[in-house]
Amino acid sequence: MKKVNIAEKFKLFSDHWKPRVVGQLNGQHVKLVKLKGEFVWHRHDDADELFLVMSGELRIEMRDRDITLEEGEFFIVPRGVLHRSVAVEEAHALLFEPAGTINTGDVQEERTDDRPEAI
Repeated sequence: MKKVNIAEKFKLFSDHWKPRVVGQLNGQHVKLVKLKGEFVWHRHDDADELFLVMSGELRIEMRDRDITLEEGEFFIVPRGVLHRSVAVEEAHALLFEPAGTINTGDVQEERTDDRPEAI
């Protein structure tokens, strides 16, 4: 058991849309991700997904509405909801989701990462 400094962990990587695992609890992964631009529309049929914005601004688009998150705010995308993340400028987020959740959900594309690196 050791403490995790989130700011220090964010300094360890620079790429976008590639989550890093920084902790695990009760079958859940705690992940950090840097976001910039638009992600792919996708859904997670078996998993809710929590986005906590650590810095910047993140818009989560869904078919019926958009949610804009600023630093210190979070939103839970319920399982099965089609969504995509958009960050006009770089944003940093902490994610909670079940271990094994693929970042692109039901879509396979070049940013699909089914084995996120632990840092």
